[in-house]
Amino acid sequence: MLMPTMQDNLPMILDFNLEDTPRGTKRNYWLKIISDGFANPICIPVMVARGLKDGPVLGLTAAVHGNELNGIPVIQRLFNEVEIEELSGTIVGVPVVNVPSFIRKSRRFNDGVDLNHIMPGKESGNVSQVYAYRFIDRLVKHFDYLLDLHTASQGRVNSYYIRADMDHPVVKELAMLQNADIIVHNPASDGTLRGAVDEMGIPAITLEVGNPNTFQKRLIRSGITGIHNVLCHLEMVDDEIEVPAKPTVLCKSSFWIYTDVGGLLTVWVDLREEVKKGQLIATIRDIFGRKIKDYLAPSDGIVIGKSVSPVNQTGGRILHLGIYK
Repeated sequence: MLMPTMQDNLPMILDFNLEDTPRGTKRNYWLKIISDGFANPICIPVMVARGLKDGPVLGLTAAVHGNELNGIPVIQRLFNEVEIEELSGTIVGVPVVNVPSFIRKSRRFNDGVDLNHIMPGKESGNVSQVYAYRFIDRLVKHFDYLLDLHTASQGRVNSYYIRADMDHPVVKELAMLQNADIIVHNPASDGTLRGAVDEMGIPAITLEVGNPNTFQKRLIRSGITGIHNVLCHLEMVDDEIEVPAKPTVLCKSSFWIYTDVGGLLTVWVDLREEVKKGQLIATIRDIFGRKIKDYLAPSDGIVIGKSVSPVNQTGGRILHLGIYK
């Protein structure tokens, strides 16, 4: 069902219908999800590229957390570059999922909830639960595959890495096609978008594309390459898969290392650095510069992400350590 809207003269839709987009065209829509206190619609931007031939529906989502921005230009550039006449199937891009948080430059939804912890939401729930439910019910359930683009949280930085259930053959293939620095075997967690669509039988991976609140050109290019490879693999485009310049590091698991005292934190290791058990990885000092404690690596592994904020309370994060497969 199409409705007129004043925003950029684009149509507002109440649910996704593939037939609204003619074959061989690209269309942009505003998908109404909820209304604000003035009864004005809060809409999600949706980009659709439908090829001339039949094929799968590949969903691309970004900014489930409102300050995770690298995925936005990945989707925009992909849609600019795709040759619609040569496309089989449909690409659906959602450059911003969490619109209220994006406007506020915030990670969490406007009721303080992490949207990626409550998926698939509830049909009759609070505002964040309804938002999550309608997003999946009105759009995501129509996908055949999902690539969900994220970044690190505030005060932390990430390598380019993938979270995927590597025991699932289709999901494993999607992950390996990304040419990422690191892949972490991570069965879909309850409450995540990836976990919700996994329960719906939709193969999905999470792409952790760098850092929050910024655009990083190298990582944006890497994200586009990975999606291009998926399009080739799914035979949605007739092109060659790009192989990685160096092998992807496979991790069987990962975990965060936390402080047990507060103070000013210095992390001594870099992203993608291999560390050995017992190696010095961080130091906490007090406000006078006196050392309080050194932190050593509890096992061999590789640095996936780390804290870059010096101010660290007890229980703060130090680094995200991947354990080799």
